[in-house]
Amino acid sequence: MALTRTEQRNENALGLDEKSPEDVLRLLHEAQLEAAASVSRATDSIAKASLLAADTLASGGRLAYAAAGSSGLMAMADALELPGTYGIAPDRVVILFAGGVASLNRLAGTYEDDVSQAASDITAAGLIAGDCLIAISASGTTPYALAAIDEAKERGLRIISIANNPDVPMFEKADVAIALETPAEMVAGSTRMGAGTAQKIALNLLSTLMAIRLGHVHDGYMVNLVADNIKLRERAARIVSAISACDMSDAAKLLEASGGSVKSAILLAAGATSAENASKLLESNQQRLRPALSELKESHGSR
Repeated sequence: MALTRTEQRNENALGLDEKSPEDVLRLLHEAQLEAAASVSRATDSIAKASLLAADTLASGGRLAYAAAGSSGLMAMADALELPGTYGIAPDRVVILFAGGVASLNRLAGTYEDDVSQAASDITAAGLIAGDCLIAISASGTTPYALAAIDEAKERGLRIISIANNPDVPMFEKADVAIALETPAEMVAGSTRMGAGTAQKIALNLLSTLMAIRLGHVHDGYMVNLVADNIKLRERAARIVSAISACDMSDAAKLLEASGGSVKSAILLAAGATSAENASKLLESNQQRLRPALSELKESHGSR
C-alpha cells in the first residue's frame, strides 16, 4: 500500500544527518515555510468553517475540538486562548483530547486508538445538535478523531475536519473539510513539524475570522478581551484610548465605569449615558461595536 504524504520522507532529507548544523536548520526551516504555504490553498474551506463556527456560537451552541497527540496540542492551544483573547465563555468551548489531561505528561500513541473513549468523551461533554465539532488529524485516519466524528454526527453536530492528506476518511462525514496538503516531512512521519505548523496556522485563521464575524475584533483590536491581569488591564486601556482618542487615565476611568468591558467603555466615551445604556446598545447590535457606535451617533444627531 502506498504511503500517505504524511508518512513519506521529504526528498531533501537524504543525508540530513551528515550535514552541518547550519544546513540542517536551513532545510528544516525551508520545509516549515513550505508547510505554512500549503494553508493558502485551503483558505476557502477555512472561511466556510469559520462561518459555521461563528454561527454555532452566535446561536448559543458550543464549539468542541477533538484530536490526539500533536494535533491535539494544536487544538488545545487554539481552544484555551479563545476565552481570554476574545471573551468567549469557557463553558462554550470544549476540548476532547485523546487520553485526557493525564496523557499530557506522556503523549503515548495508544490513546489515539481508543475509539470507545472518543464516544465517551462526546457523551460526557453533553454535546448535542446545535454544537460544532472540529476534528483534527494529520493522517486523516486517526481512530480517536474518526470515532469522535461518528458519535458527533449521530448526535446532530456540525462537523469541521482538518487533515494533512487529501481524500481521507475524516472528510467523508464533514460539513466542511479542510485539506492542508503539506509536503512530506523532513523526519518521515514526524507530523509535529510541517503538518503541525500548518494545523496551527489554519486553526489561528479559523478562530480569528470566527471572532471577527462575532464582533470581537474592531479595527484590529481585541475589544472583547477578558482583562484579568495587569498586562491585559493595561492593554484594555490602550484599546479604549486608541479607539476613543482619549488619554490612558480617562480610558482607565471609562473601563472602571463599564465594569471592565472594553466595548462599553468605548461607547461611554462616544456618549452613551451609562454602562447599562452601553450594554443595551451592544445587545441590540449582537455585541458588535461598530453598528452600536453608528446607532449611538445617529441617536445623538437626531436630537
